[in-house]
Amino acid sequence: MIYREAGQFKTTYPADQQIFPIRQDRIAMTILLVAAFVVVPLVAEEYWLSAILTPLLIFALAALGLNILTGYAGQLSLGTAAFMAIGAFMAYNFELRAPWMPVLASFALAGLCAAAVGIAFGLPSLRIKGFYLAVATLACQFFVLWALQRIGWFTNHSASGVITAQKVVILGYVFDTPAAKYMLTLSIVALLALAAKNMLRSETGRRFMAVRDMDLAAEVIGIKMMQTKLLAFAISSFYCGVAGALYAFTYLGTVEPEAFNLDLSFRILFMVIIGGAGSVLGSFLGATFITLLPIFLNSMARPIENLLGITLPAGLMSNVELIMFGALIIFFLIVEPHGLVRLWQIGKEKLRLWPFPH
Repeated sequence: MIYREAGQFKTTYPADQQIFPIRQDRIAMTILLVAAFVVVPLVAEEYWLSAILTPLLIFALAALGLNILTGYAGQLSLGTAAFMAIGAFMAYNFELRAPWMPVLASFALAGLCAAAVGIAFGLPSLRIKGFYLAVATLACQFFVLWALQRIGWFTNHSASGVITAQKVVILGYVFDTPAAKYMLTLSIVALLALAAKNMLRSETGRRFMAVRDMDLAAEVIGIKMMQTKLLAFAISSFYCGVAGALYAFTYLGTVEPEAFNLDLSFRILFMVIIGGAGSVLGSFLGATFITLLPIFLNSMARPIENLLGITLPAGLMSNVELIMFGALIIFFLIVEPHGLVRLWQIGKEKLRLWPFPH
């Protein structure tokens, strides 16, 4: 009885078309945001803030960028980590070459640089799609890493290719503690997620979904294929670029090109598949699941050893983690292709009819 639309009448179109039209959803989202912005920084340990929650938010932002391209526009990509690398190294160079530039402007410009590269490697989508497009974007992954390792300008001619991100200073305040970096990351991710949610409800989002569902029919009704597909690549790459900048400045601090390898691209793709393609919430659910699963498996190692009275081989849990990833992807592709977000939707639908049977 706690999740009902009965009695919640809408008298205007804006009220009917708002992001959360049901009062209970608005209340739940408000509680979640208050908990994330106020409660978590006060009660969470530094380890959780710096090693779990901050990377979780960054990966959720990168997964959201890939979800815009793959889940909403229907264009496959395996170059997500490359766009993150562009964002990280370009934000570093903007701060290095122009110290007067605000760090948030560096993040935005780094995202625009990633968007430009995304448009360049999105051009094949005008002629090819599906598996062939994935291979084309895979070329971006290898090309970007090669450029970062071979062109010394990107790393300020560092012999090892490693860069150290500058301090994040905004309006004179230095974000140098785990709580401060978490708050900055959370603020940027929340704003970009809200912008993505609104964008996907607009005419642009409807064009993306029309191209995803049937590109030929979308072209027949007047949707411009080149403009729509390249815009999807640009927006997706921008989100991944900003995520890469946050990855370097608020999470690792010191990064190298190999940190953005193909394994990271696949990991973000797994987040989209498990969380749910074509859903903003699914990006966060997938990132949460993929980030917390290794922690859960490692925490289970000691109780298993105590229960069985044996010592597990070194590296066993990492292999079990890979096996779990593969098994879960197969499970979701077969049983629930729409991912965790669909299970969440089913739960809400059952609440609307409870206690009556469905």
